[in-house]
Amino acid sequence: MATAVPRIAELTAPAAWRTVDFISDIHLQASEPATFAAWHAYMSGTSADAVFILGDLFDVWVGDDAVDGDPSGFDASCAQVLQKTGERLALYVMHGNRDFLAGPALMARCRGTLLDDPTLLDFAGQRWLLSHGDALCLDDVDYMRFRGEVRSAAWQQAFLGKPLAERQAIAQGLRRQSRAQHEKRRLSGETYIDVNAGAARQWLQAAGAATLIHGHTHQPAVHQLGDGLQRVVLSDWDAAATPPRLEVLRLAVAGLQRLPLD
Repeated sequence: MATAVPRIAELTAPAAWRTVDFISDIHLQASEPATFAAWHAYMSGTSADAVFILGDLFDVWVGDDAVDGDPSGFDASCAQVLQKTGERLALYVMHGNRDFLAGPALMARCRGTLLDDPTLLDFAGQRWLLSHGDALCLDDVDYMRFRGEVRSAAWQQAFLGKPLAERQAIAQGLRRQSRAQHEKRRLSGETYIDVNAGAARQWLQAAGAATLIHGHTHQPAVHQLGDGLQRVVLSDWDAAATPPRLEVLRLAVAGLQRLPLD
């Protein structure tokens, strides 16, 4: 499927880096304290030189002012974990479809760097293309239309201009709609729309990379795309699932390894 390839940002890892971790789709929310606890423990204890969060760290993010404006204190707790992590290692954050309003104030607070989607990582002499993945789900026409609307500067300016409480109410309404749609798909047996393989190949070829690492689809796997190209899908996190889904993708000089967390 022919489609325009977005501008690809590039990041060269410092020579001193030996280990890089990738996570995504943590979907932090106050109603799931076990997942927050697992994420907190991981962020506090990882030995990696850098952590790349490839989107949807939060189940919803309505603006950086939520850190100090949320009466539950949950967003502030998340920001504190990020800050402590950013103080001891390199921390990179990419927007997902749930937290694309995470902005410079949050990044400054947690000493993180906001990554463009996609970004090419040059690590240990190899090139790895990083993305959240939702921009490649081209066959989900309704979502792509919605994505184009909410990612526009005009929409975001208008939304962020609303009072925090109103933004939180709107976000919760959208989340209810999304859950209802997912449940409808589950009951009907309809499969989740996946990344478009042709578009993924185009991105990789444009980047001069062989491997795309992404999240979003909640279907961890390795997909061969032909001609030595592949995409590696990150796991989502859910500590309450049976068995729990808590996994890190670790990149070292020797290659990629999936690390299930206890």
